[in-house]
Order: sequence, then C-alpha cells, then structure tokens
Amino acid sequence: MPLRRTTAPPRDAGVDHPLFSRFYVRFAGRLDTRAGVAAHRRELLDGLSGRVVEIGAGNGLNFAHYPRAVSEVVAIEPERTLRAAALEAARRAGVPVDVVPGTAEALPVKSEAFDAAVVSLVLCSVRDVPRALAELRRVLRPGGELRFFEHGRAGTAGRLRVQRALDATVWPRLFGNCHTARDPLAELSAAGFELGAYRRLTVPDGGPTLPTSPCVLGVARRPFPPPEDPPEDRPEGAPPGGSVPQP
Repeated sequence: MPLRRTTAPPRDAGVDHPLFSRFYVRFAGRLDTRAGVAAHRRELLDGLSGRVVEIGAGNGLNFAHYPRAVSEVVAIEPERTLRAAALEAARRAGVPVDVVPGTAEALPVKSEAFDAAVVSLVLCSVRDVPRALAELRRVLRPGGELRFFEHGRAGTAGRLRVQRALDATVWPRLFGNCHTARDPLAELSAAGFELGAYRRLTVPDGGPTLPTSPCVLGVARRPFPPPEDPPEDRPEGAPPGGSVPQP
C-alpha cells in the first residue's frame, strides 16, 4: 500500500521562518550534545520498528538514532531551510528516511499506514495542536505508538506566568512560533490517545532553567476500536428483543 496521499498538499502548506531556521541549523547540533538532548532522542526512539512517521523533523537530528528495526521513516517538515538540512541528514541515516514537505495539520500520507509516530520538540510550534494530533491518530494503525519528547508548561505558578507572558509577546516571533506554556500530556489525552509510560525531565541537564526547560518524554497509543456487539441470537422471524409473534 502506498504511504502517500494521491492528492498534493495545498500550496500554502509551508512554513517560513528564515532567521530562526538558519540559527537552528547552525547551532542545534552542538546544543543537542551539550544540553544532553541527544541522549533523550536515543531514549525516545529506542525499540521502534516498522514504518514510522515523524512530524516536524527539523534538520533531522533524530535520524541518526532510529534503530535498525525501523523499515522506513517518512519525515514531514514544512520549513524549507530545515527541510534542506533534513535531506542531508537523511542521506547519512542508518535507516531509509524520506523527507517530504507538509504540515502537521494536513499530513500528506495515507490513513492507518504507520506502526509508530514521533513528535520531538514540535507540538510547541504547530498552529493547531488538536488538528495535528487528530491527523496523527488518522495515520497510525490501531494500537500504534506515538513517541513524544516535548517541552511544556512549568510546574510553579510564577514560572507559568513568565511562560504565558513570553508566549503572548516575543517568544513565538523569535523562535519559529514556539509556545512555552502548552501542556502536551493534556493535549494528547484530549485527542483520544491512551497515555503509557512517561517521565518528566529538565533540559538542559544540570544547566540553567529556561522557559523551555520543563519537558516530558514518553509513549501514547492510538486505542483499538471497541469490539462489536455479537449478533443477537433469536428465532427466525422474531423481532429484536427476543419475543416471538403469537399465532
């Protein structure tokens, strides 16, 4: 079965953050190592197999950490500069990676085509989180895993006020529509995913506390559909409910 939709995504589906994307491409790799993020990426992807869709792949920092049991990664990235960098990273990956344009809110792939999905520091910046998560439910097979590594809202009232103030002013403009006070766990639950094991962590490890420091890493699943009720066993010609017409 082909993984792609037969219809192309709309022309305006792309995202353009030229200043942020150039900054990210230049510095994200070394920040990944210094802040301990690379180890979290390995943990995030450990044990995956089969077909995987990754949304908001950025410049492809996850690609080097996919295990060999993954047969294919379809990596969706809307920003052109980041997508060009992801294409280079895909050539060096140890598993097949297909980098394609598209947005999280309108994934250009078939329904129920993937064994697993990956979101990694991306739900903070999508335009419509409920719609993006609905799309992930659509493309995952029933029982498929959604691996997530996301930053989110702070655990104290004071820090949360700071996050909300930043989100309402400069932070999204400076950092590619990133919002610091979103709640990934609540959003996943509201979208109908079943939360599995997860843990909270602080990034960078042992470094200064930033608006994006509170993170959560774990797994959720697309639920299996409820079992259908067995057909009612009644005598031939009898109406529903079991009563038999009297002569």
